[in-house]
Amino acid sequence: MPTATKVAIKPLEDRVVIMPNDEVEEMRGGLYIPDTAKEKPTQGEVIAVGPGRVEEGNRVPMDIAVGDKVIYGKYSGTQYQLGDDEVIIIKASDILAKIG
Repeated sequence: MPTATKVAIKPLEDRVVIMPNDEVEEMRGGLYIPDTAKEKPTQGEVIAVGPGRVEEGNRVPMDIAVGDKVIYGKYSGTQYQLGDDEVIIIKASDILAKIG
């Protein structure tokens, strides 16, 4: 998992880059579940944050910071390959809650 200092991506406006938490694969009853049938993760850690959107000429600060653990919508955002990791670029409004 990359650290915030190694991130080579800077989101614009009110976008956030999230490293999804991969859920541990469990075999139940000896059945293997292929990747295409698995649920998409809905939790992750924020690894980069944009400066915030501009509204009426003023920058609106972000409520999310690097290192926050968040819950986001299952089909929200855009997946992007960042080195060996796949991250999600998402609008701050698609983040449902902070964890912890």
